[in-house]
Amino acid sequence: MSIALASDRTLKSVFDAFTGDQEEDFVFNKTIVPVKLAIYEGENLLSRSQAKRILNRIEKFKKVVLNFKGVDMIGQAFADEIFRVFARKNPHIELLPLNASEEVSKTIQATLKSQD
Repeated sequence: MSIALASDRTLKSVFDAFTGDQEEDFVFNKTIVPVKLAIYEGENLLSRSQAKRILNRIEKFKKVVLNFKGVDMIGQAFADEIFRVFARKNPHIELLPLNASEEVSKTIQATLKSQD
């Protein structure tokens, strides 16, 4: 870990990035999930159970950013559990994939198309 002593970041800007607006009473309602942390010793993210581990407790948020940085691929069942099953059960939660590789993006898009 390193701390940038010359950073222009303020405590307010950090809190603002994770809270709603005045209409939402400034509640912490956004989270960022680093998906790479769910990868154990070289395994791939393929199963529904792996997706469920990532989704644990995110129902408390309105906006969930799934950061796929460092994730080369995901399985169809993994994507389906997040972007179809969970999304249908929780329509009030906005799921936003971020930093998805081309391969990950293709799998997510295929899952979203299967919902139509």
